[in-house]
Amino acid sequence: MRFFDELRAEHEVIESVLGALRTWASGLETGADTAADGARFLRFFRVYAGELHHDREEAILFPALEKSGLPARGPVTTLVHDHHTMAETLNRLESALTAGDHAAVADHARDYSHALWAHIDAETSVLFPESESRLEKKGIRDLPLREPTDSERDVLADAARLTAAYPPMEPDTVRGDGCVFCPAYGDTCRGIEGEWWNEWEWEEMDDHIASS
Repeated sequence: MRFFDELRAEHEVIESVLGALRTWASGLETGADTAADGARFLRFFRVYAGELHHDREEAILFPALEKSGLPARGPVTTLVHDHHTMAETLNRLESALTAGDHAAVADHARDYSHALWAHIDAETSVLFPESESRLEKKGIRDLPLREPTDSERDVLADAARLTAAYPPMEPDTVRGDGCVFCPAYGDTCRGIEGEWWNEWEWEEMDDHIASS
């Protein structure tokens, strides 16, 4: 589906700028005179990751999944909660930047990047393929698309400038595919199997294991 192709492409942009954010924050903490660029990073993540990417998930994808018969719990609840908690972390980063507490800026940037990298992994390896498959089984071949706003185009263009100025660092956290790598797994979410699978899907898995 083109809808999921666009979400995956947005992830690539977000990951690149996320690495650049960490490079910028690290330099700021060690004395670089680049505090003014903090507003550009904040605008990117609030507009591109928030108003574009996260909003399309919450306003289009998640309601479509619920209409297809999936319960609005587990992965959906976890990911919406992630959106809110990451937005709060950005607010704390902004407050620290305004206060000139560059060590706290670096701490919040690290917390934000670790949360967002885990969030992206959960969506890319579990949510997107599972959702695409289930929607197609219900006869839904694509979801509504929209053109980016002028503001979203502006921050996307600035993303290229930010990553050129601050070469993205590699993730400094454990990453991986599947529910077991999600921080919520076993805590607030039982994983895709425990939350979404029905008895027939469990039986198919048992048959598959038996024949392998």
